[in-house]
Amino acid sequence: MNPLAQQLNETIARDNPHAAEMLSSLGKAIYMPKLGILSQSAEAKQKAGTYNATIGIATENGKPMHLEVIQETLSAYDPKDLYEYAPPGGKPELRTVWRDKMLAENPSIGNKTISLPVVTNALTHGLSIVSDLFADAGDAVIVPDKNWENYELTFGVRRGADMVYYPLYDADNRFNSAGLRDALLSRKDKGKAIVLLNFPINPTGYTPGAEEGREIVAAIRDAAEAGINVVVVTDDAYFGLFFEDSLQESLFGMLCGLHERVLAVKVDGATKEEYVWGFRVGFITYGGLSEASLTALEQKTIGNIRSTISSGPHPSQTFILRALKSDRFQAQKEEKFRIMKGRANKVKDLLDSGKYGDVWTYYPFNSGYFMCLNLTVDAEAVRQRLLSAYGVGTIALGETDLRVAFSCIEEADLEDLFDRIYKAVLDVKTGNA
Repeated sequence: MNPLAQQLNETIARDNPHAAEMLSSLGKAIYMPKLGILSQSAEAKQKAGTYNATIGIATENGKPMHLEVIQETLSAYDPKDLYEYAPPGGKPELRTVWRDKMLAENPSIGNKTISLPVVTNALTHGLSIVSDLFADAGDAVIVPDKNWENYELTFGVRRGADMVYYPLYDADNRFNSAGLRDALLSRKDKGKAIVLLNFPINPTGYTPGAEEGREIVAAIRDAAEAGINVVVVTDDAYFGLFFEDSLQESLFGMLCGLHERVLAVKVDGATKEEYVWGFRVGFITYGGLSEASLTALEQKTIGNIRSTISSGPHPSQTFILRALKSDRFQAQKEEKFRIMKGRANKVKDLLDSGKYGDVWTYYPFNSGYFMCLNLTVDAEAVRQRLLSAYGVGTIALGETDLRVAFSCIEEADLEDLFDRIYKAVLDVKTGNA
């Protein structure tokens, strides 16, 4: 093993041997070279006052070389903030500004020790880093039965982890924290588990309430006290889109420092929060360990980025940073939030109106982009009928669940949308499809 990787491992183990045990074989082996091209280039950038012949970009007249046909559409930005490589960990100022934003929006973090967020190529990349650093073949990844399908690719297919499922809702249509606890304790003999918490949930658009949040944390504490090392990942892709009386912040803060056998990891980003899906800017943050151990995890994360994508796109990081620093940012974001909340409330009003009879029920939703119908007929047949007869696209999940993204439908069109879904369900039910 490279001495740098060994040094990082020893740093973590000195602080918390359980956290060191959580690392995968790749997580133990990965590191960020101290004497590689990037570190030498960074040193040259500071000290090479005559010529800097290190980094692989082209320059002209003291600025990064560029084509005017591209720059003319980006004239508000200095070329140095667009064309140069961003550091593997992301623009330093962006990392700091995002951390400040996280602390302001999540008071439960308080004075707990967290790492500086590392910039990822959006959230899927952040989750893949988690899988690389912590998941080995046979490790348990615990998720509810209604979840984002990419988890299986990221953790199961790529890393060979075992996907362990529990019912999302309990008999009272609350978050099934008892099911989470049982799923965790079922892996007691393995001594390790990775838990993915995605609130608001894709696909059902549900965020637990405050009491449910405490129950989730208690379930994870119970597993840790039973001797299980738990990596808890809060996938906060839709963070902030809380439309009702639910948790208004990430569980990351409550999980930081919860137990010596619990490592809290927050994966979030501008993708959905700031409505910039194609910009591909996400973040990964660690919490609950000493500053030295958190720095070691940062270095392993940056080493993983260096070994895969090298670094994220510089222009989009610049765009996000400028937006976050703008005095117009918060008002504009609040305006979009009101639009999204209006759509969610309209959907709920329609579904509760009695207009659609008993051809479906719906899973509790209060946040995010989506809601999910539980149909009395085959969901795939309804999906196909909607496409062929009504020009409507939806997502069929399992035998009876149909996911509807109200996020991309104007509020004035929502009633027509659900009228069409209702007609398609009746067509399938009566055999007219």
